Amino acid sequence: MNKETNLDTIVFGAGCFWCVEAVFQRLNGVLQVTPGYSGGFSKTPTYKEVCNGTTGHAEVAKIVFDPSLISLTKLVEVFFMTHDPTTLNRQGNDVGTQYRSCVFCLNRDQFKVVSYIKDKLNESRIWPKPIVTKLALLEQFYEAENYHHNYYNNNKNQGYCKYVIQPKLEKFKKVFSDEIKLK
Repeated sequence: MNKETNLDTIVFGAGCFWCVEAVFQRLNGVLQVTPGYSGGFSKTPTYKEVCNGTTGHAEVAKIVFDPSLISLTKLVEVFFMTHDPTTLNRQGNDVGTQYRSCVFCLNRDQFKVVSYIKDKLNESRIWPKPIVTKLALLEQFYEAENYHHNYYNNNKNQGYCKYVIQPKLEKFKKVFSDEIKLK
C-alpha cells in the first residue's frame, strides 16, 4: 500500500484485458484500471506479440483501489467470480497463455490473502474442477497501447464487446449490485 495516498494496487489477469477493465471500472472503490501485460520475459511487449504468444506475458489489468472503500478480499472475490479460474490458458474462445488466469501481487501480504481465498474457494468446490489461477509477486507491468484503454466504454457496439463483455457485465451487476459505482 502506498502510505502517502492510502491507495493500493493489484494486477489481475482473467482472459482478455478488455473484460477485466470493464468489470473493475464499475466497482466502487476502484479508482483506476489500466490494461497491460505481465508475467513474461519480453521487455517491450506489444499487443500483437502478446496475442501471438511470443512474449510469455498475460493480458492483465492493474487495479488501483482505495482500501477504505473496498477491501482486497472483495476485489479478489470479484476477480474469481467474474471469470472461469478453472480453465488453463483460456477464457471462452480466447485461447493461449496470454489469457491465463493469474494474480500479480505487489507484496507478500497480498499474496497471502489471495492464496488463502483461492484455497478456500477450492475447498468449497464452487467449481467442479480445481482453480488453476497462478499467483506471483509482480515483477513488471507494461501498460498496453492507448487504444486498449477504456475499450468497452469506447466500443460498446463492437462484436466482442456486445457478445462477450456485455453478458459478463450483466452477470457482474446482478451478483455484485451492492458494490457498483453510483453514476
